[in-house]
Amino acid sequence: MKKIVQFFKDCVAELRKVVWPTKDDVLASVKVVVVSTLVMSAVLGFLDFIFVAGIDFIFR
Repeated sequence: MKKIVQFFKDCVAELRKVVWPTKDDVLASVKVVVVSTLVMSAVLGFLDFIFVAGIDFIFR
């Protein structure tokens, strides 16, 4: 039982050392992720369109 209590005390001590991001940092990171996801989906969608058009052109 002592080991379990010590484990949770150590967990709390480590969590107090963590430097948590500010709200502005989190929002900036979310914006980067959303924009990069949209850009990559547009690029992959365009490449898919080109490849499908190329395959249709070859096999028709």
